[in-house]
Amino acid sequence: MTVDRSNIGDSSKAITFDVEKGAIVKFAEAIGDLQPAYLEGTAAPPTFPTTFNFRLPVASLAAADPARTLHGDQEYAYERSLRAGDRITCVARIADVNEKETRLGTASFVVVETEGRDDAGQLVFTARATVIMR
Repeated sequence: MTVDRSNIGDSSKAITFDVEKGAIVKFAEAIGDLQPAYLEGTAAPPTFPTTFNFRLPVASLAAADPARTLHGDQEYAYERSLRAGDRITCVARIADVNEKETRLGTASFVVVETEGRDDAGQLVFTARATVIMR
């Protein structure tokens, strides 16, 4: 599957997620990181936004065959920690698209940047993921 570079800049609709203490605790337990701040809900593990479920900004990406899609890379930059009680509104944007030849054929490497903002509109985190589609 190829993704056209004309999709660069396309954005998803804004979706708001509630950060709940129970979800933080379950996530921390799942990754085996039981720091007191996570168990108290005063902070969430840095990779917690992976639990936010939303569609990618381009319809062709959202409809991609999961068997032919790979999450290749993920990074987060924080302005502050997520904590229980936060309501975070996320918008994902296609930041870059490149095609590369692989041993399995042509693949699209799609870079998706997501901003997470609190109820006051303040930036809390920026996520950057690379999705590999073939």
